[in-house]
Amino acid sequence: MKVTDANFPRTADLRVYHLGLRPGEVANRIITVGSPSRAHRIAAHFDAAPKPFELTSERGFLTLTGRYKGVPVSVVSIGMGHPNVDFFVREVRECLSGDMLIVRLGSCGGLIDVPVGSVVIPKSSVAVERNLDYDFVNPDGCTEQPYRISKPVLADEAFHAQVHKSLAAAKPPGGNTVIVAGSVNASADSFYSSQGRQTSFPDNNEGLIEHLQASVADLATFEMETFWLYHLAACWSGRKATSPAAHAPPLATGPVQPTASYAPATSAVTAALAGYDTTIRAAAAQMVFASRTSQDFITPEQIAVVEEWAGRGILDALAEMRIAPERVHAEEGSVWQLG
Repeated sequence: MKVTDANFPRTADLRVYHLGLRPGEVANRIITVGSPSRAHRIAAHFDAAPKPFELTSERGFLTLTGRYKGVPVSVVSIGMGHPNVDFFVREVRECLSGDMLIVRLGSCGGLIDVPVGSVVIPKSSVAVERNLDYDFVNPDGCTEQPYRISKPVLADEAFHAQVHKSLAAAKPPGGNTVIVAGSVNASADSFYSSQGRQTSFPDNNEGLIEHLQASVADLATFEMETFWLYHLAACWSGRKATSPAAHAPPLATGPVQPTASYAPATSAVTAALAGYDTTIRAAAAQMVFASRTSQDFITPEQIAVVEEWAGRGILDALAEMRIAPERVHAEEGSVWQLG
């Protein structure tokens, strides 16, 4: 791949470097998940027409785009961690005109007494990061703390409420499934040390969970993505999107192979990306796969059940959230275009 602009590399047909997408392949309403199997399970609810679009990039990002109840929607599988959220949000933002609604449906560790398979909808998130200035080898006398906790960042209030409403409507009757809304999430920079799991490494994290519970009111979950999503959405609000056509894209051959046909980018699509004030509104729903209080872990059968109804509920929430017609990406030349 020949790259002439290392600041934000694109291919000649406007594909972003890591997700492999170009304008017209990702919708304004997006569910982001960690695993491809979850993405496919959610996309199975898409309308039959148009035929859903699928693209897997060389870096392992999977995008599925179609319509749900007539509304254009994408599901993007990004893997795990803050860096992958950063790739996803920044690159999708450069492929879209108008506003963005992003909801994460992911797994988490539960820090409250609810059964595995429950769903928690966090109103806010704090970041928990390993302090690289701390002396983990010789901690005696070190004045630094081993872990840092950020201030909370908020979900979009109306979006959070709609996610809660739609999930409550989608929840199967009976059983011991619990939905908890209005809680706080801790979003860590690792699965092990920054979530208080002990391994053979000297992580000095034995009291981390207790410290977090004492420091953060309403703390309910641990995972690795939500804070960065909420943070980027809060940072963006009101900024102007820029048109990829305004940049001189590097000449390259695309490293991705779409698995469905797509229409070529048109002047109408790229022209619609001209800059104007836009918003990114974010929310999240977290499925409790592991209880950090009881040490229970979810079974594959339970995962299939919760992903099915929660995925449908999140799609319903996105379909209910309104975006003004003049603030959505143009249908012409897009993979969700009808007719």
